Amino acid sequence: MPIFTFSPHAHSFALAGALVGGLAFASSAATAAGGTYYRAELASPAPGARFVARDVVWACTDASCIAGQGTSRPLIMCSALARKAGPVTSFTAGGKPLEADDLARCNAAK
Repeated sequence: MPIFTFSPHAHSFALAGALVGGLAFASSAATAAGGTYYRAELASPAPGARFVARDVVWACTDASCIAGQGTSRPLIMCSALARKAGPVTSFTAGGKPLEADDLARCNAAK
């Protein structure tokens, strides 16, 4: 006589868990595969085509730069970029542009 018996719903729970896990993986894979979160315009061309600022890899063409999402607030990410690449003329995080006063603070941080 078995000690444990499985619920007839056990397969449903396993399927639901697999679906949720698969969706979470697909979402993170999409972000890693090319999910641009930050967009920035620099006052002058970037120091390199690819560089790291605040643990985020920035890819730049001339003065236009993009990067995936980091773990810090947008102002902190902008300041890190400004320290590494020079003055930032516009900065967008998740489609939302930095306000003018925050952009000034971004460029003032050294």
